[in-house]
Amino acid sequence: MSRRIVVINPNSNQTVTDGLKKSLSHFNQFEGCFIECVTLEEGPFGIETQLDSDSVIVPLANLVKTRSDADAFVIACYSDPGIDACRSITSQPVFGIQESGVLTALSRAELFGVIAIADASVERHRRYLSRMQVLNRLAGEIALNISVDESANGAETYQRLVEVGYQLIEMGAGVIVLGCAGMSRHRLELEAELRIPVIDPTQAAVCTAIGTILAN
Repeated sequence: MSRRIVVINPNSNQTVTDGLKKSLSHFNQFEGCFIECVTLEEGPFGIETQLDSDSVIVPLANLVKTRSDADAFVIACYSDPGIDACRSITSQPVFGIQESGVLTALSRAELFGVIAIADASVERHRRYLSRMQVLNRLAGEIALNISVDESANGAETYQRLVEVGYQLIEMGAGVIVLGCAGMSRHRLELEAELRIPVIDPTQAAVCTAIGTILAN
């Protein structure tokens, strides 16, 4: 019997969900695990502000409540919105992609860098890193200053990722975390260009979920 990992895109942009499906498709090769990507239809088109992040907490929790068939959940937004609320209402493990992505990065290099969507996201991310007590390992975080939709569809997004990636390397980053689920389709090409590990945090969270399931 396959164990189901439900990956939730908390924004309502189906293109982002489609990108997640593509970047996670090979994970279904693991015997005994099935990855299902779903869109939170009640969510904003992109989670770009603290208000956007807070607005999806209740809808996320309600969705988790309805999925008694899930063996694990992944919240595929780099702000990890609603993670505490969701963990409080289910006995199944709930993984956030910022937490999972950063923890994975810490195992790959002494200092990590983060590529954010917008300047407004950086403060929100730093509050979470402070909660995780890992700010001393952060080389820096630089924003692309684009929308979530542009991160998944923008023609100039990849070149901007390269520019910011090299800036973070100059700041001392030995590994880079993509600070938005919409950037997932660029990971392999960006890693080849920068020649340091580039972490897709959604992949990192799914890896952790699979490991948790298989260990049990």
